[in-house]
Order: sequence, then structure tokens, then C-alpha cells
Amino acid sequence: MVEAQANRNRRALLGLIGAPIKSSASPAMHEAAGEALGIRCHYQLIEVAGADRAELERLLYGVRRLGFSGVNVTFPYKEAVIGLLDDLSPGARAIGAVNTVVVRDGRLVGHNTDATGFRRAVRPLVEASGRGAVALLGAGGVGKAIAFALAELSVADIRVFDTDAAKAGALAALLAAKAKATPCASVAQAMEGVVGLVNGTPIGMAPNRDTPAPAECLHSGLFVADAVYSPLWTPLLRSARAAGARVMTGRELAVYQAADAFELFTGASPSTEVMGAAFDAVMEARGRAATAA
Repeated sequence: MVEAQANRNRRALLGLIGAPIKSSASPAMHEAAGEALGIRCHYQLIEVAGADRAELERLLYGVRRLGFSGVNVTFPYKEAVIGLLDDLSPGARAIGAVNTVVVRDGRLVGHNTDATGFRRAVRPLVEASGRGAVALLGAGGVGKAIAFALAELSVADIRVFDTDAAKAGALAALLAAKAKATPCASVAQAMEGVVGLVNGTPIGMAPNRDTPAPAECLHSGLFVADAVYSPLWTPLLRSARAAGARVMTGRELAVYQAADAFELFTGASPSTEVMGAAFDAVMEARGRAATAA
């Protein structure tokens, strides 16, 4: 209550750049966090598909000039924005991907709260599994962040598969100084001897109903986590649950990365309980709408 009173005249203009993003829960989470802290937040979805470097540069110029405190960046621009920013946090520079851009004194500084958020979310599963080897599917922007989070949690081996073999190899090489990482030629190879599986691809995100790993690869000795949260129960997680695996939906990553981003944007520590409740309300409303349709 005291903090809310102290913040009562504060405003924050925030946003999200990416495509497709109409189903994002970010506006609800950030605006609820701001309201709880007495900060009047508006979170704008900036959906732009197929933007080239010049268009991204114009978008970021607008962010710089229009009074934004910062923006999140999602698929497919987490790597593309790197060369358009004034500076990077050490974590974002090491990962080579940005999901949070903070505006300070007219300068744009990139951060990666996918990595910090995923580390917070998956730590209990990694610790319970004895920090054994983990299969990571996807070596793009979110896959890189997940890989660095797993490295910081000291898993025995990060077994990376991507349909672009060069990307899997490059990520494994990038991790070499921090952790053991093995590029794999197939999902089946990546799954050999692992205790966990993480989907860092957009496969399974609505309206896509595919799964990045066949059901026969899943079993009760695994934990399975998915970065996708729309839908919350992806085909992968449904199969994993049916196989008896421990599962983590994309909710935890969504909430924790948003909380870390909000603190970077505003300097205020948000309640993850408030942000989680806002996320849940969005998912519940979406479920009702789907049932009604």
C-alpha cells in the first residue's frame, strides 16, 4: 500500500513487438502489476509481420521518441533487433537474443528475461532430476535463452536439436565455455539418456497443432517443459502427461520473464502472484470463448 501511494503519479507506456501476438497475455500481466503498485501502465501490442531491418529500425525509433519506458520483443525478431540497439546487458550479449528493450535517456538497451525467467521457472525440475542431461528443441531466440538458463543451472549436458543443423551447432559452440552442449542430428538422438525435454520452438502454438517430439520418445522418467503458452496444454504436454512425465506449461516462463521485464522497465518489483492471476484470467477467458465457439 505504501509503495502504491508513492507511485500514484507514475505512468509507464510499454509494448510488445512481434507476430503473431494477438493472443499475448503480456498486456494483462503488465497492466495488473502496475495497478497493484500504483503505476498507471498501458501495454500496446505492436504486431508487424515480415518486418525487415529498415522497418524494425523505424519501429524502434518510434519507441525511442514516443515516450515508451520499454518494449518486449518476441518471435521472429529477438535476434534481428540486436544490431539496432545502443547497448546490451551482459546476458543478452552472451546469448545473442533480446526479448526486453529498456529506454533510458533516449538510449535503447537490450536485455534477455527469457533466460532469467526460465531459470527461475525450471530450477525445481532440474534439481529434482539430479541435474541430468536435457534435450533442447530449437536453437532460435528463445532456445538460446533456455540453453543459457540450463547452463547456469549446471545440467550435465544440453543436447540441442534444430531443423537447421548449423544453428544447433552454433548454439552448442556458444555454450562451450559455460557447459557441456551437444548438437544432435535428430530429436531421437537428442532424447538419448536425458532426464528432461524442453520445447524452445513455436511448434504447438495455436493455430499449429503439431508436436516437436513424437509420443514414443516420452516416458515417466522425464520432465517436459514447453515455452509455448497458447494453448497452455500443447500437444507435446498432453502426450507427456499421458506418458506419466512431470510437466511444466509455458505459464511459468511467461510470468517470470514478464516480472523481470517489468522491473527493468519501471524499477519496481512486481508481484508474480498478481501477474500470474492476470495470466490465468486471460487463459480462462480464452477457454470460455473457445468453448462458446
